[in-house]
Amino acid sequence: MAPPTARERRFAEYLAKLVKDHNLGALAALRRGLGKRPGEAAEAHRYVVPWLAPEARPWQDDAYYLIGALFAWHQGSWPEADGTGKAPTNLGASFARLRGGSDGIEKRFVALLNCHRDDLPNHLRQAVGLLKSKDVPVDWAQLLHDILGWDWESRSVQREWARAFWRDTVAAGAEPALAQ
Repeated sequence: MAPPTARERRFAEYLAKLVKDHNLGALAALRRGLGKRPGEAAEAHRYVVPWLAPEARPWQDDAYYLIGALFAWHQGSWPEADGTGKAPTNLGASFARLRGGSDGIEKRFVALLNCHRDDLPNHLRQAVGLLKSKDVPVDWAQLLHDILGWDWESRSVQREWARAFWRDTVAAGAEPALAQ
């Protein structure tokens, strides 16, 4: 799977800079978009519109609004990668940090993997809320990239998340659960 584009990385860096600069007004404006349709919180336009590609489709713009709102709510980000790019930092890897034997986490994660694009904002709001409550980081550029690729026919986003979530199951000495 391709890594995030330069535009996606720059947007995530811009959001992180809002935190670094203590721009609480911008973060509050973006946070007002939580639970609303993308772009419905007019105060967020100022911070999102400059990042939208002129040729983008509305669903692509929606992804930027969603990431802006989610980031403003939970600013925990993965530390800089080790440079190898081998360790996944997608949402599956974030959820793997929560797993700890809880069937509830796995069920929530599977529901997220199965959700339709129209339901993704609600599922992601719940997922990010859970990650926030446990101080688990999110790779915001990767999440933006993944949202933009959610409907790919290959379902490569969902497969990569699943791979990151379950990859250490056998290595940890546990065999994958068999369906009952």
